[in-house]
Amino acid sequence: MVRCKLAPSPLKRIPQGTKAQTRDTGRDEHGLAQMKDAGVMKSGARRIKAVVLLAAMAATLPACSSIRESRGYIVDPMLTNAIQPRIDNRQSVEGTLGRPTFTSQFGTPTWYYVSSVTGQRPFNSPKIRDHTVLAVQFDDAGRVISVNRSGVDKVVFLDPNGNKTPTLGRERGFLEDLFGNIGQVGGGLPGGGGPGGP
Repeated sequence: MVRCKLAPSPLKRIPQGTKAQTRDTGRDEHGLAQMKDAGVMKSGARRIKAVVLLAAMAATLPACSSIRESRGYIVDPMLTNAIQPRIDNRQSVEGTLGRPTFTSQFGTPTWYYVSSVTGQRPFNSPKIRDHTVLAVQFDDAGRVISVNRSGVDKVVFLDPNGNKTPTLGRERGFLEDLFGNIGQVGGGLPGGGGPGGP
């Protein structure tokens, strides 16, 4: 039989009736004063602070990553490569790729499948990361003539002027706007007749 001997406690024995016993709450039933003297409470507070700090850091890491979002048609390369000119028609294209994003209104009948993947960092506006346009052209009988693919190189980025919108024509000042129509009402019709005249 093996006997184990317990190591002596590192906490000091404080005799009854001393000041350490009546610290904080006025009584010391569980030895809190001894634990504070030994530094046990300080190390526990440090551990709690470290855990809270690590949790806060882990919560902020996803906020720094980019948010990716797919818009429009979701491209499947296997399906888009399956469309063949002079073999497929409108029904087979719709069965393979689904309804198009939009169709042409004039000229050669064309179906467009538009896909964009945007990325957005926190507190910034989204930016296009990947852009694909699949244009399927049909003849009058509904057979596929050609399949064209384009990417982000064909995208036009517009930067609108936030102060005013430029228009065609001459510039008019405030006084021209205010007094420019004097004498114009009812005077332009031959015969002197107005809307309610003879």
